Amino acid sequence: MTTVKDIYDHINKIAPYNLQESYDNSGLCVGSKNRRVTKALIALDVTKDIINEAKQKGAQLIITHHPVIFHALKAIDPETVVGMLLENSIAALSAHTNFDSAIMNDILCKKLELAPTGPLCEENQTAMGCVCRLEKEMTQKELAEHIKEKLGNTVVRYNDLEKTGMYIGRKITKAAVCSGSGGSLWKSALSKGCQALITGDVKHDVFVDAQNSGLSVFDAGHFHTENIFCLYMKQELSKQFPTVGFEVAENNVEVVSYAL
Repeated sequence: MTTVKDIYDHINKIAPYNLQESYDNSGLCVGSKNRRVTKALIALDVTKDIINEAKQKGAQLIITHHPVIFHALKAIDPETVVGMLLENSIAALSAHTNFDSAIMNDILCKKLELAPTGPLCEENQTAMGCVCRLEKEMTQKELAEHIKEKLGNTVVRYNDLEKTGMYIGRKITKAAVCSGSGGSLWKSALSKGCQALITGDVKHDVFVDAQNSGLSVFDAGHFHTENIFCLYMKQELSKQFPTVGFEVAENNVEVVSYAL
């Protein structure tokens, strides 16, 4: 019999929970560790659609990257995701910044076919991101298309340095990679001699500062730089717990649409 605790303990081995940032709330957010699990859905976030899918498929557990409870709750409405989980006796377990620190960026580099040479930086004695070499040099446009193809993006945003006239024909041979919202690490990328930073959720001021500093920043989106969590977790947990049916939720989709 496999319990939520068994799954929690295995995740703790591959991505120790003591690595999570102080602001984070990774771990078991809803439910009992003693709950028996025969079916589990895996997703980036808990949504109402995914809860309904779990209910329909008889899943006792939803495993996500982002915690379903991030800030303190003063009340629980049964129509919210937390209330729906409780009403349907579905547990919610997450591995967020601990997974980022332990595994996520290595998976992302592999997905992008980039070779990590070391960490991008360190915060609270924990490595963040990777510095990578490109197997073949690329222009900004070529790298943007490469990212789009490997991650399945609809859109990859980047600042076009060639517009300045100073970087026409420039080739990128070294890039920093940080899953999720890593735009604030652009100075670290520069200090490591990178010509590019690949991340998600890049703010306007970061694009402007990077442009003025000669750094190419690629915004591949928060969803696409972290959705790689789902397949990795499915494969890892299925191998460890063969009697449990682990499945990436059909409703694990990007909630943002694009008018092209």
